[in-house]
Amino acid sequence: MQFIDQSDIQVEAGNGGDGIVAFRREKYVPAGGPSGGNGGKGGSIYFRAMEDLQTLLDFKYKHRFKGENGSRGGPNNCTGASGKDLIVDVPCGTVVYNAETGEIIGDLTEPRQTLLVAAGGKGGLGNQYFLSNSNRAPEYALPGLEGEVKLLRLELKLLAEVGIIGLPNAGKSTLISALSAARPKIADYPFTTLIPNLGVVRKPTGDGTVFADIPGLIEGASQGTGLGHDFLRHIERTRVLLHLIDATSEDVLGDYNTIQQELEAYGRGLPERRQILALNKIDAVDRETVDLEALAKELNHICDSKVFIISAVTGMGLDDMKQEIWQVLDTVNAEEAKETVLI
Repeated sequence: MQFIDQSDIQVEAGNGGDGIVAFRREKYVPAGGPSGGNGGKGGSIYFRAMEDLQTLLDFKYKHRFKGENGSRGGPNNCTGASGKDLIVDVPCGTVVYNAETGEIIGDLTEPRQTLLVAAGGKGGLGNQYFLSNSNRAPEYALPGLEGEVKLLRLELKLLAEVGIIGLPNAGKSTLISALSAARPKIADYPFTTLIPNLGVVRKPTGDGTVFADIPGLIEGASQGTGLGHDFLRHIERTRVLLHLIDATSEDVLGDYNTIQQELEAYGRGLPERRQILALNKIDAVDRETVDLEALAKELNHICDSKVFIISAVTGMGLDDMKQEIWQVLDTVNAEEAKETVLI
């Protein structure tokens, strides 16, 4: 299945039905009054968030969505049928923008949450509506109003509590496959991960926590270089960032600073996000030439954050790192709950 996380579409709500001009024509009723009914309302267009969808692939092939028009009014004061509303399913985490103004119309984060994106036009008034003491036989009616037409931009931001970030080949895909049932593509060359991968990691309590493996960032990613720019949005919703660093790199501190600079340049709250650092691939490090403990202390001094020494391949150090993740998540959740109460 292709992973599509952006799409531009057009939505056209249904037009309202026209009101009509009609008069009663009944036997033994010589002075039949106006009886033209109102037109029906046009169908509106709604988006609905669905848990079982993971991509905007459907919108790659269909870019125009049209609501049903309302029917014309009928004689004998009959109102025309309303057009059927159109409900379009999208993945949870979809942000809907007005493509022309850039304004956010809505953010669909909860399963089954709905959002009105284009309202149907009102039905026109029939001539019976204009009956009055001064106008006993109105011979005019109003047409239905047009439904809203909008150009929309859809962006999918994955819903994950922990985002795994790092340079290409830091071992992010190997780590998420070791922690969860996710099976991303793994190979010994950069950019094997071309799409974000989600994996559910079980806590000791049995609850599941969603981890997202974000494609490798490189220098200049925040300005569009490489693959990371398109996927930085996916870590905007995360509560904790797990920063993975390749311990076999010739410049571990430089690698760390590269990612931090890209987060700073991208902004949107990412530089302030809680981070956990992990030196990965220690199984491939020559311990006689590389002092991992000294590297960890140097990183700890720079970032003021606990640094874990792990191997995603052998599983070394993963339990301690997971325990720290659970503690940090609990702390972040408690802080957010406290802020909500204060508000």
